[in-house]
Amino acid sequence: MFDFKPLEFDAADSLGCPGAPTFVEVKLKDSPEETKPCVLPAKFVDYADRIRNFQVYEDDVWIVTFPKCGTTWTQEMVWLIDHDLDYDTAKQVNLNARSVFFELGAVGHNIPVDTVTTVENLPRPRHIKSHLPLVLLPQQLWTVKPRIVYVSRNPKDVAVSYLHHYQMIMGFRGSKDTFLRQLAADKVMYCPQVQHVLEFWRVRAEPNVLFLSYERMKRDLRGVVAQVCQFFGKEFTEEQLDSLAEHLSFDQMKKNPSTNNVQMTQNAMRMNGRVGEKFEFMRKGQIGDHKNELSEEFIKLFDEYIERELSGSDFQFDT
Repeated sequence: MFDFKPLEFDAADSLGCPGAPTFVEVKLKDSPEETKPCVLPAKFVDYADRIRNFQVYEDDVWIVTFPKCGTTWTQEMVWLIDHDLDYDTAKQVNLNARSVFFELGAVGHNIPVDTVTTVENLPRPRHIKSHLPLVLLPQQLWTVKPRIVYVSRNPKDVAVSYLHHYQMIMGFRGSKDTFLRQLAADKVMYCPQVQHVLEFWRVRAEPNVLFLSYERMKRDLRGVVAQVCQFFGKEFTEEQLDSLAEHLSFDQMKKNPSTNNVQMTQNAMRMNGRVGEKFEFMRKGQIGDHKNELSEEFIKLFDEYIERELSGSDFQFDT
């Protein structure tokens, strides 16, 4: 079903780290020739078939994004809307238990939990988070047709956020330049990035798919909340929608122990040798922060990458 090819780097360009020491390129055997393989930790090889053949239910809810595209934010919004604004449970039960990271155990080198089995055994309706590209997700998503919410984000802002994540959560100790060049070459975990987005853009008209962008959520959260409510067939008062938008504001999410991933971050930093260093899972939550952290050289590199990868598509990233 799959072709697996070890991803090899020159020593100076290696992205190996405690969180993922070795990588493979994964591709479905019947994929079109122009489809790029997905970069994943070698551990994924043992899970690929199980994930592809995973049983899907119609009342599942899937949150899918490339990393660092507002996934946690979207998970909390979608879970609350689907559960009729049950803030009490949302406060008492950590988001990671309410909306489970599907393939975490399949990609995390130091993760001993089989999260695929965890998701199998979740009470329905199951809320499931994934960063996998469309072609590696369960086949039944397209026959059973559960609700899928996809979120895109401008790759230049992703680059900045993903770099910090890779350093602190994955334990990467290589150079910033190495990471950014490999990301623009689609050699970082979960790449190819633009292809990831375009696969879902092409199916956005499917009635079970809702395609959002991080930038629109930042600029018009209240409008996005209303759109998600409509997607789930939920109706709330204007006051309830205002309260939900406030709950989902960056400042509130960052203060909320159920959503700010402080404990997860501390655990990951401990496992990957980053204890004592300063890092917040929710850092800034800004649009355009790449202008503060990327040199003109790298902004140009990513602009060229985006233009090249979007060639022939009607999709444009929000800015």
